Amino acid sequence: MLNMIGRDFYGKRHTEFDLIRIKKAQAQGFDRPITAYLCSASIKARTGIGVVFGHNRKDQYGRFGDGHLIRTSDVIKAEREGRFWVLTTVNSRYVLATFQRGNGRASLREFLRLSQGMHHFTPRGLQ
Repeated sequence: MLNMIGRDFYGKRHTEFDLIRIKKAQAQGFDRPITAYLCSASIKARTGIGVVFGHNRKDQYGRFGDGHLIRTSDVIKAEREGRFWVLTTVNSRYVLATFQRGNGRASLREFLRLSQGMHHFTPRGLQ
């Protein structure tokens, strides 16, 4: 018997609306390089959560593959560039192509309200 480890990743097909918004974002261009595009995005506990598209660190094992759920590192800032919101983390920039229905835009507004002048990041380790 072989010793095999199976791993299932969350997967979601992007809707036609998601793909149209991603195409518009790609056509717009941004000030600095973009790491990936997020669909059905929201912000929870200072991290961005969404379904990824076009991640530049996608690998042969399926990590960061299109349609996978992703949780970013701590968001340093969220700012509007043209028609889209961009989340900046320590090493990455994510374009919010679409928001999670019912909660996504509200979570962004709440993040912007709470983060004004406050930068309390998640600790690297707990004691």
